[in-house]
Amino acid sequence: MIDRPFEDAKWFNAIIWPFKHWQASRFSDGTYGVWYGSDSVETTVDESVYHWYKSLLCDAGFDRQVVIAERKVYQVACGAALLDFRVASTEYSDLVHPANYSLCQSVGARIHREGHPGLLTPSVRRPAGENVVIFNPDVLSNPRFNCQLTYRLEGDMTVIEKQPGVAWITLAVSSFS
Repeated sequence: MIDRPFEDAKWFNAIIWPFKHWQASRFSDGTYGVWYGSDSVETTVDESVYHWYKSLLCDAGFDRQVVIAERKVYQVACGAALLDFRVASTEYSDLVHPANYSLCQSVGARIHREGHPGLLTPSVRRPAGENVVIFNPDVLSNPRFNCQLTYRLEGDMTVIEKQPGVAWITLAVSSFS
């Protein structure tokens, strides 16, 4: 692992956090950490709003209340050759199944066990986007602040703001099924 002081909050939050705080996700059963990135801010918004709503707000019973969250987005450099699953996902649709992660977790466990740094895959939440899935934090570096977003759940809509009070993206909660 890159020797980096954890006092550097930017480094910790943008890169190391998921490797220190393991949780189950599309490509992990929760027994190891995985870092996820996207090809654009729009893709990371679609991905993160879905998980914010489904995994946090619904589980806590806040899915119908006004909830506001702030999120910092960073650009991070990746210095690794990644396995490319973009074509394979057209043949193996379970690699992009919206809710069943069993195949992805099995694939992720093998990739992690074999020591591959990561993979490139289509975004499930934004079909035009792509995600990077990293199993080794050593290949990530140079986090740079991109923007701060506000996520606001209001009834059946989630409003994302890049500038305070100005809606940038609006996502219907019904699209999260």
